[in-house]
Amino acid sequence: MLAAAPAPSRPAAGPPALGRYRLRTVVLDAGHGGKDPGCHGLKAHESDIALALVLALGRQIEQNMPEVKVIYTRKTNVFVELDERAAIANRRHADLFISIHCNAGPHDSHGTEVWTMGLHKSTANLGVAQRENSVILQETDYKARYDGFDPRSPQSHILFSLFQSAYVTNSLRFAQRVDGQLRRDVGRASRGVKQAGFIVLWKSTMPSVLIESGFLTNPTEERYLNDKANQTYMAAGIFRAFRAYKRELEGSSADAADD
Repeated sequence: MLAAAPAPSRPAAGPPALGRYRLRTVVLDAGHGGKDPGCHGLKAHESDIALALVLALGRQIEQNMPEVKVIYTRKTNVFVELDERAAIANRRHADLFISIHCNAGPHDSHGTEVWTMGLHKSTANLGVAQRENSVILQETDYKARYDGFDPRSPQSHILFSLFQSAYVTNSLRFAQRVDGQLRRDVGRASRGVKQAGFIVLWKSTMPSVLIESGFLTNPTEERYLNDKANQTYMAAGIFRAFRAYKRELEGSSADAADD
């Protein structure tokens, strides 16, 4: 009687690959605050809307991805200098920096914008950067703190925006995911992914984006942004973009494609 042939052996499972990238820490930055309320509509102020969105986003990350450390630059209505916001992320060796704001413009202006650090290609892009960077005028010794940078000067922004970050590729990758989620799944009008010279992005040493969630100077958008349910919807869209970005970087491309 012939003996049964041995079953083909399978290679032993080896240990998990060492040094595999993990996105462990995200810093969430609510723009403005304290003595700097930012832009405003008839009722709402940018500092309050930005904080509500950041806290809603943080809760979703903490509840669904406990392996990720969430750090906030502020959780209350306080003023934090622009360079300190980035310094918080740098000190904690964050893997991603997300700054959330609201926009201002003519009454019919509407839609979201997602910004990364880069060269602004239009006066409109310059205007947004100038408005957000003008926060430093409320800081003491801002010229010394920011190497003579003057947020009111177009020349300063031209030189400043030539800075090329080593993180621009991943910043754009995440920005595009955020834009897609807000436009496609949340149903927000999109003004696209853009680049300009933002101090808070320039000072951070990791992939970074600045999200303009909508125009408070547009009464319809102000009502939308001031609604808690809509804040939750927008935060959920940003969360899905974050989850997909994390999976993509960590090698779970099939999962990332589902988002």
